[in-house]
Amino acid sequence: MSSVTLIRRPGLSRIRARRAPLYVVSLVFVGVVVVMALLAPWIAPYDPNTAELGNALAPSSADHLLGVDAAGRDTLSRLVVGARTSLLGPLGVVVISTLLGAAVGVAAGWRGGRLDSLLSRGSELTLAFPGLLMAILIVAVYGEGLMAPVVALSIAYFPYVSRLTRSLVLAERARPYVAAYQVQGHSGPQICVKHVVPNIAPVVLAQSTVNFGYALIDLAGLSFLGLGVPALTPDWGRMVFDGKSAIQSGYPLSAIVPCLAIILTVVAFNVVGERWADKVAGRKR
Repeated sequence: MSSVTLIRRPGLSRIRARRAPLYVVSLVFVGVVVVMALLAPWIAPYDPNTAELGNALAPSSADHLLGVDAAGRDTLSRLVVGARTSLLGPLGVVVISTLLGAAVGVAAGWRGGRLDSLLSRGSELTLAFPGLLMAILIVAVYGEGLMAPVVALSIAYFPYVSRLTRSLVLAERARPYVAAYQVQGHSGPQICVKHVVPNIAPVVLAQSTVNFGYALIDLAGLSFLGLGVPALTPDWGRMVFDGKSAIQSGYPLSAIVPCLAIILTVVAFNVVGERWADKVAGRKR
């Protein structure tokens, strides 16, 4: 009688062990940023829009831990309050693109045929148009604000979610449990909603966590270009834009601090999302 030997990669467990501390640190950092955004009005030491022109570009001190920007506003207060806007926009992009992309992907993968071809070609057509260019066009038409960039980037991001969802649904349709439910008399929509969708949801949500970081970068870039939130609204991308003149004057802190906040937040969300995706893939194996 023949036996089957499972070949394990000896370094895989060590690699995962090394990644574990990074995942924990990233998860804690994400939690801190989220809590900071939720409690921003209560933990910010000053009003983020209160300007002290006589104290402009003041360095770090006991009163202003991260210094003061060129308009005389406390950098720490704007960083804390700006976390709310900087996270709210990407959250809107992720929610809208995930719901829309998942609906299109499930319909295309489960129904197949002409509907699959139509939805897939439509998604590919959307992919051909750059998301940032679409956002700039919509902002130019409807004016600055958070809603227009969120809607534009949601349209740009949903094809990625729909393609992933479609491939997952096609894989689930080939599994034996689907045929078993069909033999038992369950309808196609019932099998899809009650069994297929819950099985693919963890993978889609993990990918959406990674998309959150990319959306944060895109929205921060639009704010830096002056096409995002209004000028007086605290936002990390807008803070970088406002700090350009301070860098030229030799006071880069007001621009470096929001840059670091954006970079660390994006990295943390990517690490968390990829770790969740690895866990889901491990369970499926």
